[in-house]
Amino acid sequence: MVRNSFLLVIVLVLTPWLSYAQRPDTLRVPAMPSVDLGNVDVAPTANTQGWLLLDKDIQLELDGAVRNLYNFKFDKAERQFRSLRRRYPQHPLPYLLMGLSQWWKIMPTNLQEKKYDKIFFAYMDTTITKAEGLYKQDARNYEALFFLSAGYGFDARLNAERKNWSRATFSSRHALDYLQKSKEANGLSPEFLFGQALINYYQIWIADNYPLLRPIMLFFPKGNKQLGLGQLRNVAANGFYTGPEAKFFLMKILFDEEKNTGAALPTARYLANNFPDNAYFQRFYALLCFHQNDQIECERISREMLDKLNKGYVGFEAISGRYATYFLGTLMLQRHEDAQAKEYFQRCVVFAESTGEASSGFCQAALLSLARLAEDAHDIPAALRYYSEVEDKADHDTPQYREAKEYLKTHRKQS
Repeated sequence: MVRNSFLLVIVLVLTPWLSYAQRPDTLRVPAMPSVDLGNVDVAPTANTQGWLLLDKDIQLELDGAVRNLYNFKFDKAERQFRSLRRRYPQHPLPYLLMGLSQWWKIMPTNLQEKKYDKIFFAYMDTTITKAEGLYKQDARNYEALFFLSAGYGFDARLNAERKNWSRATFSSRHALDYLQKSKEANGLSPEFLFGQALINYYQIWIADNYPLLRPIMLFFPKGNKQLGLGQLRNVAANGFYTGPEAKFFLMKILFDEEKNTGAALPTARYLANNFPDNAYFQRFYALLCFHQNDQIECERISREMLDKLNKGYVGFEAISGRYATYFLGTLMLQRHEDAQAKEYFQRCVVFAESTGEASSGFCQAALLSLARLAEDAHDIPAALRYYSEVEDKADHDTPQYREAKEYLKTHRKQS
């Protein structure tokens, strides 16, 4: 979900040029300079006095708060962020951190939860306002550019999710503009590399996966996929504020885009072990263990997820339950513990339906397994019921749909 919204924001930046490209040849596409977002290793000359982003004492002070944020101890984290805000009310850092806290309250629901939207956007607006004040005072204040790019970037991501297209387009263009201006500061800190790493990687990804957009990409910042991955690894290893976000994107890119579960697993394991109460990191780690057929670890983490869900841990909601019950149901099925498998698959379906995701892959696979278990138990009415649900909800070009349709075609005549 996050990846898709980020890509959507990038595409939104391109929509004005797409509209020009689709018009008759009598209209010319206006020229845009090609921008190289490559790494710059030489630190620029800049007055860094008062830059909280590079202040080691502030980082030491906030180390526990940042850990609490990503471990979903939001109240503890926000107390420290508010303390920072009382001392530095005109600086954008505390407002960005408070906004990031709201963002991670939304994340475990696959960004479906909307009750934090208003306060999230308010914090991003304040981040932008405070950063603009610093930038007006000093046009070479790269820290201000960092916060402007981050504030507009996060604003664009959630607005794209909410289908607020005009606002998402506006914010994404500003984020890209400030990102371009801040590229000179790459040598100052790995924090500045984060946004450029994502652009470097995804620019190539879009060109590879959306051929129709390739002509438009000529007007977009020039990317370098391997450089982007290298920059992201650098930020993941060395960034303080952006380090966890970089690890998150690195994990997602290696698994989703690079199709390299083995390479993604160490980062996923690090995030899961260091932030054990982060529901998103836990379920993603369980997913990778499942794909790697690490049954022991997958079972352990899945049971922990269900236990935390039952105890009401923040973020451990129905989506985490859907993941955990599907993994455990599959593991029980492999061990021929059919009664337990059936129970887990039924719970998986309930979790999926509670969030309106009955068409999700896990839910469809759970229904298919329930249908097969019912058939093996010679419970034809139950098998027909489960196969009917698969037929109703699965995509028509999937093996699940074809299996369900064939079974129903044969057995409805017999019933």
